[in-house]
Amino acid sequence: MRKLLLLLTITVCLAACKKEKDQTPVYDKKANVAYGSDPLQAMDLYLPADGNASSTKLMILIHGGAWADGDKADFDIYIDQLKRRLPGYAFANINYRLFTLSGQNKFPAQEQDVKAAVTFLLNKSTEYKFSKTFVLLGASAGGHLALLQGYKYAQDAAPKAIVSLFGPTDLTHLYNNPPQPTLPGLLAVIAGGTPAQNAALYEASSPISFVNSQSAHTLLLHGGKDNLVPPAQATRLIDKLKASGVYNEYVFYPDEGHSWTGPNLEDTFNKIEKFIRQHVP
Repeated sequence: MRKLLLLLTITVCLAACKKEKDQTPVYDKKANVAYGSDPLQAMDLYLPADGNASSTKLMILIHGGAWADGDKADFDIYIDQLKRRLPGYAFANINYRLFTLSGQNKFPAQEQDVKAAVTFLLNKSTEYKFSKTFVLLGASAGGHLALLQGYKYAQDAAPKAIVSLFGPTDLTHLYNNPPQPTLPGLLAVIAGGTPAQNAALYEASSPISFVNSQSAHTLLLHGGKDNLVPPAQATRLIDKLKASGVYNEYVFYPDEGHSWTGPNLEDTFNKIEKFIRQHVP
């Protein structure tokens, strides 16, 4: 099942990283902090020892897995890297309700959970000693959810930046132009119908629908040989961002698929670090 879904599977040997980083700052980890009543409505928090509610920034990470699989543990290696590269940031690595084969948790359950998690974190910022300045980062389905949250709910909680690794951006276009024959069926089941049957839901679940001139600066990273989320999903969003006058960067790895390892993963960490440092004052 994992091979057929939009699943994030990123592995890397830290010893292979060539770029030297400072020793990881001291963090307090709070595991499985609940933001709702469902067991999957939980997050891991990584709070810097010297954090404060006025200047400590927050990064919220959202895992992938085709909205039906995956876990916050998939991002553990990201946390380790990002703590070294963005010392002083607090990190929230969230889970959300997954769609099940029995039909539970159809769209927009995942969207609602991300919104609830963001609201929970901002309401708890004083208690957990970080500010309301935050960044969203997601991969695959998590990239889709990061973009959707950041654009759609900006009036309630505006991120300073969004990072999406190979995330879907336009679900109707993805349904109509699938890289795999199984993908339209998956989308129809999760969405409870096809775009022809429920055009409003597909539009409401697509980040591209909510871009405007005030949208957050956006970094997209994509592989040219991605057979789950085609590069057109990134370039369509880039075109919309450019037309709206929103700053954006697009990193394209022509020989990579749906996730990557090795030197290009190291380059990805470098690009994310540079982007965040430049665009989150």
